[in-house]
Amino acid sequence: MTTAVTDWHDHAHRLADELEQAGKLTTPEWRQAICAVPRHELVPTYHQPTSEGTWREIDTSTDEGLRTVYSNTVLVTALTTGTAGTTVLSSSTQPGLMTRMLEALDVHDEHRVLEVGTGTGYNAALLAHRLGDERVFSIDVEPHLVEIARNRLARVGYHPTLAVGDGAAGLAEHAPFDRVIATCAVPSIPWSWVEQTQPGGVILTDVKPALGAGSLVRLTRHDDRAEGRFDATYAAFMDLRHHPGGNLTPARTERDHSHAEHRTSPLDPRTPWTSMIVWFLASFALGRTISFGYTGADTTQPPTASWISTLDGSWAEISLTGEGGQYTVAEGGPRRLWSLIENAHQRWTDLGTPGWGRFGLTVTPERQLVWLDEPHGESIGELT
Repeated sequence: MTTAVTDWHDHAHRLADELEQAGKLTTPEWRQAICAVPRHELVPTYHQPTSEGTWREIDTSTDEGLRTVYSNTVLVTALTTGTAGTTVLSSSTQPGLMTRMLEALDVHDEHRVLEVGTGTGYNAALLAHRLGDERVFSIDVEPHLVEIARNRLARVGYHPTLAVGDGAAGLAEHAPFDRVIATCAVPSIPWSWVEQTQPGGVILTDVKPALGAGSLVRLTRHDDRAEGRFDATYAAFMDLRHHPGGNLTPARTERDHSHAEHRTSPLDPRTPWTSMIVWFLASFALGRTISFGYTGADTTQPPTASWISTLDGSWAEISLTGEGGQYTVAEGGPRRLWSLIENAHQRWTDLGTPGWGRFGLTVTPERQLVWLDEPHGESIGELT
């Protein structure tokens, strides 16, 4: 059964109410944008995984689709198929994360905003509703996604400037900007973003020095640097791509137990993913090329161990069950990866188990330093 599109306003108001009740929408300007922008027009279909390991496409004009597109839910909007199988190419961010970031951006009527990661165009539409078309600029590496977004935005009355290119380069021909917002993850802050931001302007993005390791950071542009703090609540985006097509899946190192060192560890193997700051601290030693997952002898049963590996041939496998608070660890290759995570957990404990809000970042042309509490406080690590 198909729901009449005239009902979408009720759904949009319900979404705004839901976000307000969750504390993710607090300003009237952004509430007006959420209520006014027809998300279903910009996301006419989305993909949902099935229990068989395939994807099901859902039309947002149906009852199910319309309810979902106006809920606080991330939606997979584009897939790509390669040698590694079908992977996600693009998604529409969870609206609550969008509004949280837009409010943190602190835009004013006269501001010009660069968005890195056009995607469906929904975030650009919210910005254009708030600021006007002429003050919103958006760039994405996928030409066909930009063209689709441009057409759909025009159909609902929005005409921001859209461009195709590597988002890491920014959009110099339209600079300077008062605000830069990136709906993608970067291992470090591209200096071009800093150069293209007005002094006193703001850059907001997801910093991930390794897979899953990091969170949102809000930086203020100063004459010689950009500096600011991580958001108190964890968030994650897909990685920024420099070329069209899906991101490459990091290669997995073969885990040869016949040449492994075996020991026990008191650290629960789920810790890096249940305490994301530990994973963040470990990433400075582990490096960018991390793969991880779960394994077991019988794929029809729940996994029995977690594993991590890096491209230098290092790997670790840790049992998910332990005896007497000790978990069995097997490690191979040139580095002992689980030892690096144990060290990160110990450091986090020694620092007093700080939350994200105590960490900050200073970006200069020469280096990018993560610090604790104050810019000249304890150095945590350096982004590369």
